[in-house]
Amino acid sequence: QVQLVESGGSLVQTGGSLRLSCAASGNIDSINAMGWYRQAPGKQRELVAAVTSGSRRNYADSVKGRFAIFRDNANNTLYLQMNSLKPEDAAVYYCAADPSRVPVDPYLYWGQGTRVTVSS
Repeated sequence: QVQLVESGGSLVQTGGSLRLSCAASGNIDSINAMGWYRQAPGKQRELVAAVTSGSRRNYADSVKGRFAIFRDNANNTLYLQMNSLKPEDAAVYYCAADPSRVPVDPYLYWGQGTRVTVSS
C-alpha cells in the first residue's frame, strides 16, 4: 500500500503562484508514475500533469507553460508548481500514484485532495 498526503492548497489571486506538495509513504518502491489530477465543481476529473520514475513528464494543454511537476525521490515528495494561475484553475487537486510506467486512468493510489481557489 501507498499513502499520499497533499498540502499547499490555498486562496490565491489571478496571476499568482502556488506550489502543491504530495508526501508519499508506504511501499514507495512500487511506485512508478505519479501525477496530479484536479476536479472543479460540476466538472469531470482531469489529469493535470504526470511524471514517471524516469522523469518523463506530460501536461494537460490547459496548463502547459504555466505548471511544472517534479519529484524529489530522496524525500518521497511530488510537487506541482503552478504559476500564472487563472480562475479556471480553481479545483480540488489530487495526488495520484501507480506502479505502471504508463498507467491507465484511474491511478491506483490517491490522496485526499487539497483545494486551490483563485480569486479574480
